[in-house]
Amino acid sequence: MPLLHPFAWPLTTPLPPIATNYTPRTIAFTTALRHSSRRVSYSSPPAAGRVENSSFDSAEFEAERLRLDAEARDAMAKTAADAVGDSEAAGSGDPKAWKWKIRKRVWDLMEAEGIARNPRPVHHRIPNFVGSADAAESLGRLEVFQSAQCVKVNPDSPQKQVRFLTLTDSQALPSGSIVEACTSVGAAKYGRPIGLDEKIKVDLIVIGSVAVDPRTGARLGKGEGFAELEYGMLRYMGSIDDTTMVVTSVHDRQLVDDIPVDKLLIHDVPVDIVCTPTQVIFTNTLIPKPQGIYWEKLSPEKLGQIRILRELKRRIEKETGKMLPCGPSEKLPPTARRGRR
Repeated sequence: MPLLHPFAWPLTTPLPPIATNYTPRTIAFTTALRHSSRRVSYSSPPAAGRVENSSFDSAEFEAERLRLDAEARDAMAKTAADAVGDSEAAGSGDPKAWKWKIRKRVWDLMEAEGIARNPRPVHHRIPNFVGSADAAESLGRLEVFQSAQCVKVNPDSPQKQVRFLTLTDSQALPSGSIVEACTSVGAAKYGRPIGLDEKIKVDLIVIGSVAVDPRTGARLGKGEGFAELEYGMLRYMGSIDDTTMVVTSVHDRQLVDDIPVDKLLIHDVPVDIVCTPTQVIFTNTLIPKPQGIYWEKLSPEKLGQIRILRELKRRIEKETGKMLPCGPSEKLPPTARRGRR
């Protein structure tokens, strides 16, 4: 049975109707650039009057994205297996192995119970699920969403409807392009990359999850760590603070009760609100939100493959006149290999 929370809104209780006229919003979400290992945020819709790039090849972009995604998932599967194997062989072993065990349990369960939806298999992804649109509609009814002027949404499949609701009634996108603009291809086609000097205020963060503990707000992603890095960069930019709400949408079967808060890392991002197809949960999380990039945790391999992080590090060192620390060496995460050809 799915876990219920004392502060949940079961959907047997009618929620206020979704507004028919959303306040025009911008949406920022991340996508891996073709032939590039760095991840960038896109501000979408673009400025009014912007015309899409006529030379943009959507088919080529999507084919390359799918190829790189498959490579990354294969490598991530090996990383997960090695971590769990090393942990079992050494007793205590890899300190992250417990996360992989929970992720695998949830992915396996979703496939076994027929909850999973394309893209399949859901392993090593933010998993798409039956009822993702219902969860998104509940998210769209939240007061914090209704009042937001700028929403950051992750680019994964289960949050596509959230992106659609965010862009609804936009006057800046070409007619009939909103559905495409909700995809990674559409973000590259219609969006505008934003840099560290961008003066934006993000009112709400929507984040994808593999597993969430609704009692504490503890969350596990798919293991790449980009949500945490993006959060840290937004903190540096002054775009968010501790009061910025973090919301996730998941299936009820992704709710778990065994994420040990004391084992979470300082850069792990907790969630304030969980939306499922059947309930809305206010976690009232007490887990501290990250205050920025924790350079002492960032390996030289990952730093070497993410250009915007290197730019940020150089900037901070120049401003402070001090060298920033660097974390221990590690095997290059699968995502960071995507652009290495």
